[in-house]
Amino acid sequence: MSHDDRVYPDPVKWVAARNRSAHPTNEQSSGDRLLTVLELFSEDQRAWTVEEAAQRLQTSLPTTYRYFRALTRVGLISPVSRASYALGPAIIEMDRRIRLRDPLLGAGRPVMEDLIRYSPEGSAILLCRVFHDRVICIHQVVGPGPQVPVSYERGRPMPLFRGATAKIVLANLPTRTLKVLFAQHIREIKAADLGQSWETFKKTLGEIRRAGSCITRGEVDHGRVGIAAPVFASDGSVLGSLSFVLPAYRADETLVGRILPLTTAGAHEIERGMQAGERSRAEPARRTNMR
Repeated sequence: MSHDDRVYPDPVKWVAARNRSAHPTNEQSSGDRLLTVLELFSEDQRAWTVEEAAQRLQTSLPTTYRYFRALTRVGLISPVSRASYALGPAIIEMDRRIRLRDPLLGAGRPVMEDLIRYSPEGSAILLCRVFHDRVICIHQVVGPGPQVPVSYERGRPMPLFRGATAKIVLANLPTRTLKVLFAQHIREIKAADLGQSWETFKKTLGEIRRAGSCITRGEVDHGRVGIAAPVFASDGSVLGSLSFVLPAYRADETLVGRILPLTTAGAHEIERGMQAGERSRAEPARRTNMR
């Protein structure tokens, strides 16, 4: 399957859906509104009162109370005082299920544990996946020695336009998706020196895609070098990336030349692990159908 033939949601519809989520209308279903309530909770504002939420969502107090009761009933939000609510224990339960059953994480964890043995002190390995118009870290392995925390924490969404971890994902998105991203994020793209026009943006990403890997220095964290390779699903769509984060003072050409093929090989090994998992999950169903 060619790069441009990979199956993705229609980007125009996706952007429209994101805009509806950010600016709810009366045409949205109750389910859409419930998801919009959950999106209110962020690092900047971790707790909300019903009154605050109603004002932000431009919904009536009785309607907002109903949404809060529904989310509280299933544990997605939980009261933290007589008036305010925060994200609830069901989120923690779901995160545990992801840690135990996510195919990408399941295939990636042992590969990362093995690869970290070949990196210098102060290094980390990241496994990230594409998340709307961002990338999000789902697992991090830290090597021995003094370690400066990296910005890519598990669960923290990061922009698509800076750092090897994100750029290698961006470069492997379909052209039609990139066109929408360019239209929506022109300033960020120009600031990241990815292109002053659509043509230069496409050319820059094409070079990264053909290289099959990406190396950046200090674009996300000062004093760090990122080396990343894409991770693809069995249908050829890009799922995310595997990346080494090295201390810059150790990352000379010799070390980078040694780590780069390990990164690419690790990404391929994760892909093979996911494919093996797909086959093992499909086998019981096949046996059932043969009976």
